[in-house]
Amino acid sequence: MAEYQSPKDRKYTETLINSAPKEAAAFMNLKHTAERNDGAIPAKYRELISVAVALTTQCAYCIESHINNAVEAGATREEIAETVFISAALRAGGAVGNGLLAMRLF
Repeated sequence: MAEYQSPKDRKYTETLINSAPKEAAAFMNLKHTAERNDGAIPAKYRELISVAVALTTQCAYCIESHINNAVEAGATREEIAETVFISAALRAGGAVGNGLLAMRLF
């Protein structure tokens, strides 16, 4: 196999959903609830949060989707760039936090 993640994999979406319909429905309900426009957090900020999480979980599909959604919700290039560096700092901070555990385990 030459590549492990490709936009061409989207053709398997229906197969995945149909193979676990109850779980897929629950996931989609959670996704739609988290991405709703009527929550206390405005849509643009929800999407910037989603971009940060997608960057830290390194899901290319999520990054693409939430960048598009953030732009549609009014996010600027500068807001996306700041989100990139905020998520990078927090991810690095998580490594330092786990480093405290490493020191204790040593």
